[in-house]
Amino acid sequence: MAAKRLALVALFAALIWAFFAVGGPEWLTLDGLRSGLDQLATWKDASPIVLGLGFGAAYVLVAALSLPGAAILTLASGAIFGLFWGTLIASFASTLGATLAFWSARYLLRDWVQERFGDRLKPINDGIARDGAFYLFTLRLVPVFPFFLINLLMGLVPIRSLTFYAVSQVGMLAGTLVYVNAGTQLARIDSVSGILSPGVTLSLALLGVFPLVAKWALGYVQRRRVYARWTRPRRYDRNLIVIGAGAAGLVTAYIGAAVKAKVTLVEAHKMGGDCLNYGCVPSKAMIRSAKLATQMRNADHYGLSATAPEVDFRQVMARVHAVIRAIEPHDSVERYESLGVEVLQGYGRVVDPWTVEIETADGSKQRLTTRSIVIAAGAQPFVPPLPGLDDVGYLTSDTLWDALAQRKSAPARLVVLGGGPIGCELAQSFARLGSAVTQIEMAPRILGREDPEVSELARASLASDGVDVLTGHKALRCECEEHNGVVHKYLVVEHDGLERRVEFDDLICAVGRVARLEGYGLEALGIPTERTVVTNEYLETLYPNIYAAGDVAGPYQFTHTAAHQAWYAAVNALFGQFKRFKVDYSVIPWATFVDPEVARVGLNELEATEKGIAYEVTRYGIDDLDRAIADGAAHGFVKVLTVPGKDRILGVTIVGEHAADLLAEFVLAMKHGLGLNKILGTIHTYPTLAEANKYAAGEWKRAHAPQQVLAWVQRYHDWRRT
Repeated sequence: MAAKRLALVALFAALIWAFFAVGGPEWLTLDGLRSGLDQLATWKDASPIVLGLGFGAAYVLVAALSLPGAAILTLASGAIFGLFWGTLIASFASTLGATLAFWSARYLLRDWVQERFGDRLKPINDGIARDGAFYLFTLRLVPVFPFFLINLLMGLVPIRSLTFYAVSQVGMLAGTLVYVNAGTQLARIDSVSGILSPGVTLSLALLGVFPLVAKWALGYVQRRRVYARWTRPRRYDRNLIVIGAGAAGLVTAYIGAAVKAKVTLVEAHKMGGDCLNYGCVPSKAMIRSAKLATQMRNADHYGLSATAPEVDFRQVMARVHAVIRAIEPHDSVERYESLGVEVLQGYGRVVDPWTVEIETADGSKQRLTTRSIVIAAGAQPFVPPLPGLDDVGYLTSDTLWDALAQRKSAPARLVVLGGGPIGCELAQSFARLGSAVTQIEMAPRILGREDPEVSELARASLASDGVDVLTGHKALRCECEEHNGVVHKYLVVEHDGLERRVEFDDLICAVGRVARLEGYGLEALGIPTERTVVTNEYLETLYPNIYAAGDVAGPYQFTHTAAHQAWYAAVNALFGQFKRFKVDYSVIPWATFVDPEVARVGLNELEATEKGIAYEVTRYGIDDLDRAIADGAAHGFVKVLTVPGKDRILGVTIVGEHAADLLAEFVLAMKHGLGLNKILGTIHTYPTLAEANKYAAGEWKRAHAPQQVLAWVQRYHDWRRT
């Protein structure tokens, strides 16, 4: 491939050299055209078809090589062949030549440019993929944009060749006609620049802008059409109403109040949403207690006496709730009211595109009109339709914190249904706190979105804590039997065609979460839903003034992405009439807080392979890190995927102590286009776990050391010793 490219570059260079060597630039001037016009007319009279084909071929070559003189050739086509045939020849020749230049740029440069600039080109690529034909049409019609530059630049972006050809053919026709017509009156022309008068230039520019204006107008009409059956209020009570006070809702309301909008936040349950009350906060509090229990059991690893901790599960749960109470003020009604947000506790229901009805606990209702609405209703645990599940009873990641709060001991025999992040975190924590845990996962491995080696490491860690991890086991049904007055509960699973019964005292469903899509008026307004509320890239629903953010909108169910989306929802809702922002999902980190932690940003090997993206792997083992050795945490790794031969980061997976914290450096690097060389050149405090990132960058640098240069340097040093 490289040899072919070099051969093509050599051919182009030879043709361009030949053009200048034979005096091509002198021919392609007005004086040169006039001096040769009589000879061309003679050839035309003798053989018009041959001259037409030869002239067209020369035009194609000049355009393909991006040589100066295309405008003169267009004039010549009019002078030699007249308006009709001149336009026909010049139009097709210029378009064919432009397409050849387009193909050349694509073949020689596109891959290099896309790899070199990576994610920084994503907005341009997305815009071209969506509206490339409109942009190209405008560029072709407005004559101030250089003809050759458009050909070359379009070859670097994802526009189809057929689209490029067709749009170029049509878009250049008006300008071609102007020049060909001028060529029919060649004797009157003093300079090429005089052909396009200010009036003609303005007309072509307006014609070029027209498609974009028409597209905007069509979109405006389509957006307004959805409101046809509704009566818009004459005035509005609020600038913004937010339904749901989880991460997305809180951040949206905060931003609205910060820019002095009148904002109402509606919450039916607890402020702080799932993360504070049922998810991130309580689970991490319990994980910390469970980890300390394990450290006590393994205190001899640190030169202390190992001891079996006395786990009072009721006290563990009391601490969990104390942590929730300590963080609650951050998300409280009082805090948000002090920030300027009106907080109403009740059920919000969208009545029409501008009206929200709020029903409070005492049954009273009030209606508020608003310019914009943001739906941030969150998600809830998915409970699989297992026969017998309701009969035996079950817990979810939402209900277990209250249901188990008064237990003296952790459940004796616990089944955790699900091998995703929530299931793994809960399984390990309960096992460390004294439960005999069986984890059931239907897929071949736990943490199925991670690379197989990560899944295997997590499985081994859970198994070392006593979790019986059953992958490839499908839950079929729950059964309940009574023996001697004692009720026994079983989960029946299937593996390799054989059924097995797993006895348990408690069962936690942790098979995922689903968006809350009912109860707040989506159905009445006809807002489409699938697994989530359907939104566009601006987080707009069917109605451009109604937005969705957070778990209810997807595609990620993380607190940090909910907060990230909230900025876009708030800004677009309040200022979208001036400028709308597309939500950016290019760099999304996440972590699973098992021990050791698993953290990732960008691609892993599994995803890169599925998407057909070429990559190199650089790996650094944390078992070699000084601080990890000192801390007794010498396990795990940092794995970085990069563009082959480049230091540009495609993705990072870290497994180890504080992996989620270590990941932040790579998140920053990817967000701002910093490569591994920049990380390597940054001083990291010694001794810290963060040095693992620098050493991973060092591994990449070592693998890409210029061996030939180093060989010459060695010879230099050898010479210096003589």
